[in-house]
Amino acid sequence: MISTGPIERHEVGVAASLVEAGSFTPEAENPLDEEAYWRAVLATRATGGDVLVARDGADVVGVVQVMVLTHFQHRGSICVELESFHVRSDRRSQGIGKLLLADAENLSRRVGAYRVQLTSNLARLDAHRFYLREGYTHGHGGFKKLLEG
Repeated sequence: MISTGPIERHEVGVAASLVEAGSFTPEAENPLDEEAYWRAVLATRATGGDVLVARDGADVVGVVQVMVLTHFQHRGSICVELESFHVRSDRRSQGIGKLLLADAENLSRRVGAYRVQLTSNLARLDAHRFYLREGYTHGHGGFKKLLEG
C-alpha cells in the first residue's frame, strides 16, 4: 500500500537519487551529500513547506518539494510552488504521483495558499498530461537563467 507524508532524515539519500534519475541535469545532483539535501528540507520546513515522499512500505518511490511563498500580489497572499516532483520510473502510471500531488495540495490548503503552481520542462509530455488531468492549466511560459559564481 502506498502512503505519503513528510520525508524523514533516513530517506533523504533515496529521495535525492529519485531527483537525480529524473533530472535533465543529473550532474548537478549528488545523493551521497545527504546533509545538503537535509538542509534543504529544514529550510523548506522553516517557511511552512515540506518535502513529501511516497512510500511503498519502507521503499521511497516518489518525492515532491512544497515551497511556501508570500506573494507581493494578491495583497501578500500565500502561494505554493511545487519543485523536484519525481516518481521512480518503474512506478509511474500507478497513482503514486496523484497521491503525492493530493498530499501537496492538502499542505497548501493548510497554510492558506490561494494557488499551487509548478513548472515542467517542455520535453516532459507525459507529466504535462498528468498535470492537465489533475486540474492544472497551462497558462504561462517560464524562463530560467543559470547564474555563475
